[in-house]
Amino acid sequence: MSSLLLSVRDVPLVLDAEGAGRARSIKSDVVDQLSDYILPRLVQLDAPLLAVVGGSTGAGKSTLVNSIVGERVTESGVLRPTTRSPVLVHHPDDAEWFQPDRILPDLPRTSETGNGTYALRLASTTRIPQGLAILDAPDVDSIDKGNRELAAQLLAAADLWLFVTSAARYADQVPWDYLRQAAERSTSVAVVLDRTSDEALIEVRGHLARMMTSRGLSDSPLFTVPESGLDTDGLLPPESVAPMVGWLHELAADPVARQMVVHRTLDGAVRHLVLRAHDVADAMDAQVELAETLFGTADDAYREALDSITRQTADGTLLRGDVLATWQEFVGTGELLSSVEEKVSRIRDRFVGGLTGKRTRSTEIVDAIETSVRVLLVEHAEATAETVARTWGTSPAGRGLVDGAAGLDRASSDFRIRAERAVHDWRQGVIELVRVEGADKRMTAKFLAFGVNGIAVALMVTMLSRATASDEAGAAAIGRKLLDAIFGAAEVDALVARAHDDLVTRAASLLETEVARFHQLLEAPASLRAHQTALREAARKAEYSRHADFLNGEVTS
Repeated sequence: MSSLLLSVRDVPLVLDAEGAGRARSIKSDVVDQLSDYILPRLVQLDAPLLAVVGGSTGAGKSTLVNSIVGERVTESGVLRPTTRSPVLVHHPDDAEWFQPDRILPDLPRTSETGNGTYALRLASTTRIPQGLAILDAPDVDSIDKGNRELAAQLLAAADLWLFVTSAARYADQVPWDYLRQAAERSTSVAVVLDRTSDEALIEVRGHLARMMTSRGLSDSPLFTVPESGLDTDGLLPPESVAPMVGWLHELAADPVARQMVVHRTLDGAVRHLVLRAHDVADAMDAQVELAETLFGTADDAYREALDSITRQTADGTLLRGDVLATWQEFVGTGELLSSVEEKVSRIRDRFVGGLTGKRTRSTEIVDAIETSVRVLLVEHAEATAETVARTWGTSPAGRGLVDGAAGLDRASSDFRIRAERAVHDWRQGVIELVRVEGADKRMTAKFLAFGVNGIAVALMVTMLSRATASDEAGAAAIGRKLLDAIFGAAEVDALVARAHDDLVTRAASLLETEVARFHQLLEAPASLRAHQTALREAARKAEYSRHADFLNGEVTS
């Protein structure tokens, strides 16, 4: 059962998929009942029988509890101080069973009479027998939402319900919704018809009994408490509650009967929760489907962005503007050099600039290339973020995620800096590639003419235009001609491919960081499926345990 609690508690239902609201409510109910009742009861089967007294507003629950106990332990009245402080009455010798680490562990304890906010007030008295505890719960139809939720929580933690109604309220829908849930869970229930006049007693009791039968509660005891005056302590005449008191005392005195009640309720609770756990697992299908759609939208958009960057860094797109102008200024705009060796000194002079430390032509070209690549990366990151955010915003679930993450429709605030660093590192990588591959060619005239930086520039220009149909006719062809003369055509092809692959890899890394901003807003589909599988497996084991252990009259956690 502990694994079921952990599995259902860990289930993420953050997406506003179809049925998500109901699934969250079921999840909360399952977690509460496992925490408040099933697990505490499993580890202390010998604990006193907990009878929770619940019902409608004005049904007389508190008066009934006081009358059953035989003294004032809880305050009556619609606006009584204990409206938000349910009272648990037990024998002094049973006090240890109701410590905070046991039943209802999340509910604060208090021994003070007062209007503590949703605190459980413990009251001990020798008028109640050992083996029995009675808990006065808030009204199930209270106008206060917190009271209604607390009432539901307490009833779910009961071994036995004492459900109190009256001639005026017995047909109300809200109480019957609770009784229907009790029947579904096989919870042990006793119904108390309170505040009923002698004239209406027979008719109302008969109608109520038929309603109980039609709703699966034919085996539940039905007690009637006739309308009567109260004594000076606000208690009903002892004879009015004598049948109920006798029945409760017999349960407390009979360990076998008490265990039968506990086992019936516990077995029904586990069976019902197993079914509800499967309902939660089924609801996760919609979560998985929606997560796949959202993840797929983001992944596809950033994959398309990378594909576009890959194309545009090889099809000549970037070999325009400043890059092209600077390159043409360097190599000249006339006819293609027919003999590189004839022009060695001329080209060397253009690269070196004549003076050490001066800005060279190669530096100008590299700067222009870096700027163009960086701008390309930033433009794609910005456009893709806007596209994904807009697409996600077309569904309620996606819109909720986008609205909760400021700036998601733009690239990361530090993207430009990271892009600049990535492009600069790529440039250094190209230079290092030329340095390593040209190590055995450094004494040739052509290599000496251009140097490592000059050849690296030629390699970058060649890479940016390698998919251009007019390669051999454009200014970029000069770079290829120079590279072929130094390295050979086959080796140049390999160098160009390696330089481009390196740039694409760095771009992919940048975009992976960007798409991760969307990914981190929700669980990955694979993770959701793992949660779903774990929940179903835990529910299956809980059901197996129920069959194996309950049939033998034993329970294990």
